[in-house]
Amino acid sequence: MIITRTPYRVSFFGGGTDYPAWIQEHGGAVLATAIDKYCYITCRRLPPFFEHKHRIVYSIIENVSNIDQIKHPAVRATMQHEGVAEGLEIHHDGDLPARSGLGSSSSFTVGLLHALQALRGAMSNKDALAKTAIHIEQELLHENVGCQDQIISAFGGMNYVRFREDGTFDVSPVIASPERKAALKSHLMLCFTGFSRFSSDVARSQLENMAASAARLKRMRAMVDEGLEIFVNRSLPIEAFGELLHEAWLAKRTLSNKVTTDEIDAIYEAAREAGAIGGKLLGAGGGGFMLLFAKPERHAAIREKLKGLIHVPFDFEDSGSRVVLYQPNGL
Repeated sequence: MIITRTPYRVSFFGGGTDYPAWIQEHGGAVLATAIDKYCYITCRRLPPFFEHKHRIVYSIIENVSNIDQIKHPAVRATMQHEGVAEGLEIHHDGDLPARSGLGSSSSFTVGLLHALQALRGAMSNKDALAKTAIHIEQELLHENVGCQDQIISAFGGMNYVRFREDGTFDVSPVIASPERKAALKSHLMLCFTGFSRFSSDVARSQLENMAASAARLKRMRAMVDEGLEIFVNRSLPIEAFGELLHEAWLAKRTLSNKVTTDEIDAIYEAAREAGAIGGKLLGAGGGGFMLLFAKPERHAAIREKLKGLIHVPFDFEDSGSRVVLYQPNGL
Protein backbone atom coordinates (compact mmCIF):
# COMPACT_ATOMS: atom_id res chain seq x y z
CA MET A 1 0.00 0.00 0.00
CA ILE A 2 1.16 3.51 -0.88
CA ILE A 3 -0.18 6.76 0.56
CA THR A 4 0.87 10.12 -0.86
CA ARG A 5 0.18 13.51 0.70
CA THR A 6 0.17 16.49 -1.67
CA PRO A 7 -0.47 20.09 -0.57
CA TYR A 8 -2.92 22.62 -1.93
CA ARG A 9 -1.67 26.08 -2.79
CA VAL A 10 -2.43 29.76 -2.31
CA SER A 11 -1.41 32.02 -5.19
CA PHE A 12 -0.57 35.64 -4.39
CA PHE A 13 0.42 37.26 -7.68
CA GLY A 14 0.81 36.40 -11.36
CA GLY A 15 -2.14 34.07 -11.86
CA GLY A 16 -3.25 34.27 -15.49
CA THR A 17 0.31 34.64 -16.78
CA ASP A 18 0.92 30.90 -16.31
CA TYR A 19 -1.34 29.72 -19.16
CA PRO A 20 0.52 28.21 -22.14
CA ALA A 21 -1.04 30.58 -24.66
CA TRP A 22 0.29 33.58 -22.72
CA ILE A 23 3.65 32.03 -21.81
CA GLN A 24 4.49 31.21 -25.45
CA GLU A 25 4.21 34.89 -26.36
CA HIS A 26 5.28 36.75 -23.24
CA GLY A 27 6.62 34.38 -20.59
CA GLY A 28 5.13 34.64 -17.13
CA ALA A 29 5.70 34.38 -13.39
CA VAL A 30 3.83 33.66 -10.18
CA LEU A 31 4.41 34.11 -6.47
CA ALA A 32 2.61 31.33 -4.61
CA THR A 33 2.86 29.06 -1.59
CA ALA A 34 1.85 25.57 -0.63
CA ILE A 35 -0.32 25.35 2.50
CA ASP A 36 -0.81 22.68 5.16
CA LYS A 37 -4.05 21.37 3.66
CA TYR A 38 -3.67 18.21 1.63
CA CYS A 39 -4.90 15.73 -0.94
CA TYR A 40 -4.30 12.12 0.15
CA ILE A 41 -4.10 9.28 -2.37
CA THR A 42 -4.12 5.68 -1.17
CA CYS A 43 -3.13 3.10 -3.76
CA ARG A 44 -2.75 -0.68 -3.51
CA ARG A 45 -2.74 -3.69 -5.76
CA LEU A 46 -6.18 -5.25 -5.91
CA PRO A 47 -6.27 -9.01 -5.26
CA PRO A 48 -7.84 -10.96 -8.18
CA PHE A 49 -10.89 -12.14 -6.24
CA PHE A 50 -13.44 -9.65 -7.55
CA GLU A 51 -15.53 -9.22 -10.66
CA HIS A 52 -13.89 -5.83 -11.21
CA LYS A 53 -10.20 -5.19 -11.91
CA HIS A 54 -9.96 -1.59 -10.67
CA ARG A 55 -11.76 0.16 -7.80
CA ILE A 56 -11.68 3.97 -7.68
CA VAL A 57 -13.13 5.67 -4.59
CA TYR A 58 -13.70 9.43 -4.46
CA SER A 59 -17.07 11.20 -4.21
CA ILE A 60 -18.44 8.13 -5.99
CA ILE A 61 -17.18 4.55 -6.26
CA GLU A 62 -16.18 3.07 -9.60
CA ASN A 63 -15.69 -0.67 -10.06
CA VAL A 64 -14.46 -1.31 -13.60
CA SER A 65 -12.92 -4.08 -15.68
CA ASN A 66 -10.43 -1.91 -17.57
CA ILE A 67 -8.93 1.57 -17.45
CA ASP A 68 -10.93 2.86 -20.42
CA GLN A 69 -14.13 2.42 -18.39
CA ILE A 70 -12.98 4.78 -15.62
CA LYS A 71 -15.14 7.92 -15.61
CA HIS A 72 -12.79 10.08 -13.54
CA PRO A 73 -10.77 11.77 -16.30
CA ALA A 74 -7.59 12.42 -14.29
CA VAL A 75 -7.49 8.86 -12.93
CA ARG A 76 -8.08 7.38 -16.38
CA ALA A 77 -5.47 9.57 -18.11
CA THR A 78 -2.84 9.16 -15.39
CA MET A 79 -3.19 5.37 -15.29
CA GLN A 80 -3.01 5.23 -19.08
CA HIS A 81 0.05 7.47 -19.13
CA GLU A 82 1.81 5.29 -16.55
CA GLY A 83 0.94 2.10 -18.42
CA VAL A 84 -0.81 0.46 -15.47
CA ALA A 85 -1.49 -3.21 -16.20
CA GLU A 86 -2.25 -4.69 -12.78
CA GLY A 87 -5.50 -4.26 -10.89
CA LEU A 88 -5.50 -1.32 -8.48
CA GLU A 89 -7.63 0.16 -5.73
CA ILE A 90 -7.31 3.95 -5.44
CA HIS A 91 -8.86 6.14 -2.71
CA HIS A 92 -8.93 9.93 -2.62
CA ASP A 93 -9.38 12.04 0.52
CA GLY A 94 -9.05 15.81 0.69
CA ASP A 95 -8.85 18.26 3.57
CA LEU A 96 -10.85 20.88 1.67
CA PRO A 97 -13.54 20.74 -1.03
CA ALA A 98 -12.75 20.40 -4.71
CA ARG A 99 -13.31 23.21 -7.24
CA SER A 100 -12.43 25.81 -4.61
CA GLY A 101 -9.48 27.73 -6.08
CA LEU A 102 -6.70 25.99 -4.15
CA GLY A 103 -5.34 23.91 -7.03
CA SER A 104 -6.97 20.73 -5.72
CA SER A 105 -7.33 19.06 -9.12
CA SER A 106 -3.61 19.43 -9.82
CA SER A 107 -2.76 18.23 -6.30
CA PHE A 108 -4.84 15.16 -7.12
CA THR A 109 -2.99 14.52 -10.39
CA VAL A 110 0.44 15.05 -8.81
CA GLY A 111 -0.44 12.85 -5.82
CA LEU A 112 -1.84 10.04 -7.97
CA LEU A 113 1.14 10.15 -10.31
CA HIS A 114 3.46 10.01 -7.31
CA ALA A 115 1.60 7.01 -5.86
CA LEU A 116 1.56 5.03 -9.11
CA GLN A 117 5.28 5.56 -9.61
CA ALA A 118 6.03 4.55 -6.02
CA LEU A 119 3.92 1.41 -6.37
CA ARG A 120 6.10 0.21 -9.25
CA GLY A 121 9.23 1.00 -7.22
CA ALA A 122 10.28 4.21 -8.95
CA MET A 123 11.58 7.29 -7.15
CA SER A 124 9.94 10.54 -8.25
CA ASN A 125 11.60 13.94 -8.32
CA LYS A 126 9.63 17.12 -7.90
CA ASP A 127 10.53 18.60 -11.28
CA ALA A 128 9.44 15.49 -13.21
CA LEU A 129 6.23 15.20 -11.17
CA ALA A 130 5.26 18.78 -12.01
CA LYS A 131 6.13 18.48 -15.71
CA THR A 132 4.29 15.18 -16.14
CA ALA A 133 1.20 16.46 -14.33
CA ILE A 134 1.18 19.55 -16.57
CA HIS A 135 1.42 17.27 -19.63
CA ILE A 136 -1.47 15.08 -18.43
CA GLU A 137 -3.79 18.00 -17.65
CA GLN A 138 -2.99 20.19 -20.63
CA GLU A 139 -2.11 17.72 -23.40
CA LEU A 140 -4.04 14.56 -22.54
CA LEU A 141 -7.11 16.02 -20.82
CA HIS A 142 -7.09 19.32 -22.78
CA GLU A 143 -8.10 21.25 -19.69
CA ASN A 144 -7.87 25.04 -19.56
CA VAL A 145 -5.36 25.07 -16.73
CA GLY A 146 -2.18 26.96 -16.05
CA CYS A 147 1.16 25.62 -14.88
CA GLN A 148 1.56 26.94 -11.35
CA ASP A 149 -0.71 24.51 -9.46
CA GLN A 150 1.20 21.38 -10.47
CA ILE A 151 4.54 23.01 -9.66
CA ILE A 152 3.60 24.34 -6.23
CA SER A 153 1.90 21.09 -5.18
CA ALA A 154 4.91 19.03 -6.29
CA PHE A 155 7.63 21.29 -4.86
CA GLY A 156 5.92 22.70 -1.77
CA GLY A 157 7.14 25.89 -0.10
CA MET A 158 6.72 29.51 -1.10
CA ASN A 159 8.17 30.00 -4.55
CA TYR A 160 8.85 32.52 -7.26
CA VAL A 161 8.20 30.58 -10.46
CA ARG A 162 9.30 32.04 -13.78
CA PHE A 163 7.94 30.64 -17.05
CA ARG A 164 9.95 30.99 -20.24
CA GLU A 165 8.56 31.26 -23.75
CA ASP A 166 10.10 27.90 -24.68
CA GLY A 167 7.95 26.10 -22.08
CA THR A 168 10.65 25.63 -19.43
CA PHE A 169 10.39 27.10 -15.94
CA ASP A 170 12.53 28.00 -12.93
CA VAL A 171 11.41 27.43 -9.34
CA SER A 172 13.14 29.73 -6.85
CA PRO A 173 12.32 29.28 -3.15
CA VAL A 174 11.50 32.60 -1.53
CA ILE A 175 14.13 33.33 1.12
CA ALA A 176 12.94 35.50 4.00
CA SER A 177 13.46 35.65 7.74
CA PRO A 178 11.20 33.59 10.02
CA GLU A 179 9.94 36.88 11.47
CA ARG A 180 8.91 38.15 8.04
CA LYS A 181 7.12 34.91 7.22
CA ALA A 182 5.33 35.05 10.58
CA ALA A 183 4.33 38.66 9.91
CA LEU A 184 2.81 37.74 6.53
CA LYS A 185 1.06 34.69 7.92
CA SER A 186 -0.43 36.69 10.82
CA HIS A 187 -2.11 39.05 8.35
CA LEU A 188 -3.73 36.35 6.16
CA MET A 189 -7.21 34.89 6.43
CA LEU A 190 -8.82 32.17 4.33
CA CYS A 191 -12.58 31.82 4.03
CA PHE A 192 -14.86 29.71 1.86
CA THR A 193 -17.42 31.66 -0.15
CA GLY A 194 -19.75 28.67 -0.32
CA PHE A 195 -19.70 28.68 -4.11
CA SER A 196 -17.90 25.97 -6.10
CA ARG A 197 -17.15 26.20 -9.81
CA PHE A 198 -15.35 24.43 -12.62
CA SER A 199 -12.17 26.48 -13.02
CA SER A 200 -11.71 25.28 -16.61
CA ASP A 201 -14.93 27.07 -17.61
CA VAL A 202 -13.82 30.33 -15.99
CA ALA A 203 -10.31 30.00 -17.42
CA ARG A 204 -11.70 29.44 -20.93
CA SER A 205 -13.44 32.80 -20.81
CA GLN A 206 -10.20 34.47 -19.68
CA LEU A 207 -8.25 32.83 -22.49
CA GLU A 208 -10.79 34.06 -25.02
CA ASN A 209 -10.24 37.62 -23.74
CA MET A 210 -6.46 37.34 -23.48
CA ALA A 211 -5.57 39.67 -26.34
CA ALA A 212 -7.84 42.40 -25.01
CA SER A 213 -6.42 41.90 -21.50
CA ALA A 214 -2.75 42.05 -22.49
CA ALA A 215 -1.99 45.32 -20.70
CA ARG A 216 -3.61 44.13 -17.47
CA LEU A 217 -1.83 40.77 -17.62
CA LYS A 218 1.53 42.53 -18.08
CA ARG A 219 0.73 44.65 -15.03
CA MET A 220 -0.20 41.50 -13.08
CA ARG A 221 3.14 39.97 -14.10
CA ALA A 222 4.95 43.03 -12.78
CA MET A 223 3.15 42.64 -9.45
CA VAL A 224 4.99 39.34 -8.92
CA ASP A 225 8.31 41.16 -8.61
CA GLU A 226 6.74 43.96 -6.56
CA GLY A 227 5.12 41.50 -4.16
CA LEU A 228 8.37 39.59 -3.77
CA GLU A 229 10.27 42.79 -2.99
CA ILE A 230 7.71 43.84 -0.38
CA PHE A 231 7.88 40.44 1.28
CA VAL A 232 11.65 40.02 1.49
CA ASN A 233 12.53 43.66 2.21
CA ARG A 234 12.04 44.15 5.94
CA SER A 235 12.35 47.92 5.57
CA LEU A 236 9.02 47.97 3.73
CA PRO A 237 5.74 47.75 5.68
CA ILE A 238 4.09 44.35 5.31
CA GLU A 239 0.77 46.16 4.82
CA ALA A 240 1.98 47.11 1.33
CA PHE A 241 1.60 43.42 0.42
CA GLY A 242 -2.11 43.67 1.21
CA GLU A 243 -2.49 46.87 -0.79
CA LEU A 244 -0.89 45.15 -3.78
CA LEU A 245 -3.25 42.18 -3.35
CA HIS A 246 -6.15 44.62 -3.58
CA GLU A 247 -4.76 46.09 -6.79
CA ALA A 248 -4.25 42.59 -8.19
CA TRP A 249 -7.86 41.65 -7.41
CA LEU A 250 -9.17 44.80 -9.14
CA ALA A 251 -7.14 43.83 -12.21
CA LYS A 252 -8.08 40.15 -12.12
CA ARG A 253 -11.82 40.79 -11.93
CA THR A 254 -11.66 42.63 -15.29
CA LEU A 255 -10.18 39.63 -17.16
CA SER A 256 -13.60 38.01 -17.62
CA ASN A 257 -17.18 38.50 -16.52
CA LYS A 258 -17.00 35.03 -14.95
CA VAL A 259 -14.24 35.89 -12.46
CA THR A 260 -16.58 37.40 -9.89
CA THR A 261 -20.26 37.66 -9.03
CA ASP A 262 -22.43 40.11 -7.10
CA GLU A 263 -22.34 37.75 -4.10
CA ILE A 264 -18.54 37.51 -4.16
CA ASP A 265 -18.20 41.28 -4.54
CA ALA A 266 -20.48 41.74 -1.53
CA ILE A 267 -18.29 39.40 0.55
CA TYR A 268 -15.14 41.25 -0.40
CA GLU A 269 -16.64 44.68 0.29
CA ALA A 270 -17.95 43.51 3.67
CA ALA A 271 -14.46 42.32 4.56
CA ARG A 272 -12.97 45.65 3.50
CA GLU A 273 -15.53 47.53 5.60
CA ALA A 274 -14.49 45.41 8.59
CA GLY A 275 -10.83 46.23 8.14
CA ALA A 276 -9.33 44.07 5.39
CA ILE A 277 -6.61 45.91 3.48
CA GLY A 278 -6.82 43.65 0.45
CA GLY A 279 -7.49 40.16 -0.76
CA LYS A 280 -8.49 38.11 -3.74
CA LEU A 281 -10.57 35.20 -4.88
CA LEU A 282 -8.21 32.26 -5.31
CA GLY A 283 -7.94 30.25 -8.50
CA ALA A 284 -9.51 31.21 -11.80
CA GLY A 285 -12.50 32.84 -10.09
CA GLY A 286 -16.23 32.32 -9.94
CA GLY A 287 -16.24 30.91 -6.39
CA GLY A 288 -14.19 28.91 -3.95
CA PHE A 289 -11.90 30.35 -1.30
CA MET A 290 -11.16 34.02 -0.70
CA LEU A 291 -7.83 35.13 0.73
CA LEU A 292 -7.95 38.26 2.87
CA PHE A 293 -5.14 40.43 4.21
CA ALA A 294 -5.74 42.43 7.37
CA LYS A 295 -3.96 43.52 10.50
CA PRO A 296 -4.28 40.78 13.15
CA GLU A 297 -6.30 43.03 15.44
CA ARG A 298 -8.99 43.30 12.71
CA HIS A 299 -9.41 39.55 12.20
CA ALA A 300 -12.08 39.11 14.86
CA ALA A 301 -14.20 41.91 13.36
CA ILE A 302 -13.85 40.42 9.87
CA ARG A 303 -14.84 36.95 11.10
CA GLU A 304 -17.88 38.47 12.78
CA LYS A 305 -18.80 40.40 9.62
CA LEU A 306 -18.44 37.21 7.56
CA LYS A 307 -19.81 34.86 10.20
CA GLY A 308 -21.92 33.03 7.62
CA LEU A 309 -18.74 31.78 5.91
CA ILE A 310 -16.36 29.00 6.93
CA HIS A 311 -12.98 30.36 8.05
CA VAL A 312 -10.03 27.99 7.65
CA PRO A 313 -6.83 28.48 9.67
CA PHE A 314 -3.75 27.49 7.69
CA ASP A 315 0.02 27.64 7.67
CA PHE A 316 2.69 27.58 5.00
CA GLU A 317 3.96 24.16 3.91
CA ASP A 318 7.46 23.26 2.76
CA SER A 319 7.60 19.56 1.88
CA GLY A 320 5.53 19.30 -1.31
CA SER A 321 4.17 15.95 -2.50
CA ARG A 322 5.41 13.13 -0.26
CA VAL A 323 5.03 9.40 0.07
CA VAL A 324 3.92 9.15 3.71
CA LEU A 325 3.36 5.38 3.72
CA TYR A 326 5.39 2.93 1.66
CA GLN A 327 4.39 -0.70 2.08
CA PRO A 328 4.54 -2.04 -1.49
CA ASN A 329 3.77 -5.59 -0.39
CA GLY A 330 0.78 -4.63 1.74
CA LEU A 331 0.41 -3.73 5.40
